[in-house]
Amino acid sequence: MAVDLLLGLQWGDEGKGKIVDVLTANYDIIARFQGGPNAGHTLEFDGIKHVLRTIPSGIFHKKSMNVIGNGVVIDPVVFVKELEGLDQFDIDYKAKLIVSRKAHVILPTHRLLDAASEASKGKAKIGSTLKGIGPTYMDKTGRNGIRIGDLELPNWKEKYRALATKHESMIEFYKVDIQYDLDEMEAEFFEAVERLKELQFIDSEEYLNQALKDGKSILAEGAQGSLLDIDFGTYPFVTSSNTTASGACTGLGVAPNKIKEVYGIFKAYTTRVGSGPFPTELFDNVGAEMAKIGREFGAVTGRPRRCGWLDLVALRYACEINGVTQLMMMKGDVLSGFDSLEVCTAYNYNGKEIKHLPYNIEPENVTPIYTKFPCWKDDLTKMTNESQFPKELNEYIAFLEAELEIPIKIVSVGPDRTQTIHR
Repeated sequence: MAVDLLLGLQWGDEGKGKIVDVLTANYDIIARFQGGPNAGHTLEFDGIKHVLRTIPSGIFHKKSMNVIGNGVVIDPVVFVKELEGLDQFDIDYKAKLIVSRKAHVILPTHRLLDAASEASKGKAKIGSTLKGIGPTYMDKTGRNGIRIGDLELPNWKEKYRALATKHESMIEFYKVDIQYDLDEMEAEFFEAVERLKELQFIDSEEYLNQALKDGKSILAEGAQGSLLDIDFGTYPFVTSSNTTASGACTGLGVAPNKIKEVYGIFKAYTTRVGSGPFPTELFDNVGAEMAKIGREFGAVTGRPRRCGWLDLVALRYACEINGVTQLMMMKGDVLSGFDSLEVCTAYNYNGKEIKHLPYNIEPENVTPIYTKFPCWKDDLTKMTNESQFPKELNEYIAFLEAELEIPIKIVSVGPDRTQTIHR
């Protein structure tokens, strides 16, 4: 058996949670491989909207096991609240959810460090969600971190105290005024750790590779988006982990030759949260209307998303570095009724037309070159089959497939799991 990957191809918020939920019935194991609780995977079914931050999106299916891999960073406080949110749905998460011992733990002082660092940047802020994720990954690469497996050791609080004390001195270094009560934060943290320890901790790389030998099917679930990858994203306005396909190998401990299908998810337009360059961003009424119709606000942070036309230069780049084999287009319904649509097919980069994503896409270097399309007027949200698609939507899809040379296998026409059309 092989591992299939599901990835976002833009700046996150593409709708990965919904598609994982739709695909989960085909898999025995759903495994989250990177990122932290700033991920807001939204699932909607039976009239209820669910937002998952750390827990894999297969948790609502009775058949599947859900694995949090070693590449994930876990905030016990946030995690326990997420578990409590599942209690009303009669989900046996103690049996269905397992956690890698090699995953790193977000401490209260990581969140404080995040806030202090961001506040010190002034106008140069990168748009951190202030969840402590960046500082946790910094401790991971600095070989100072606390991992889930450490929580099983009798003296783990001594290691915690040493690291927290170091963090406090670093917070003082930033010389910014952030108000906090660490005693109160630690009390909540230690209580959450005890709840977290009620789950099963595993050596996830051994578990997953044995599952493959046993013929189990695995879907690896990514968080954030490819353009936020620490190496290949729009640095420094990126996240702190590898959100691309390579991150699944390092974040789960599966070999590259075990990867089969790579599902790439993108919106029919483009959005971005926080700071950073965004060549196709719209500052007019069209962009405002996209945000309104698409309910473009972060599922976890509530921050408004910046909106713009689809950027094929960036999308082509993301497909290439991930080895995408199938595409899934989300929120086609949001574009219904616009006077016309535009797609960025190339950049004017310092006076030269290019079709690849350059090192620097700041507005002083890049001007998007657009192709215009007629827009469909039909309401897509009630459609249940591809045969109902208007001609203009079919032409839009065909153009994208020809440009990207990858088939679009799913078109989402609404937030509910039933509003998913397979092609």
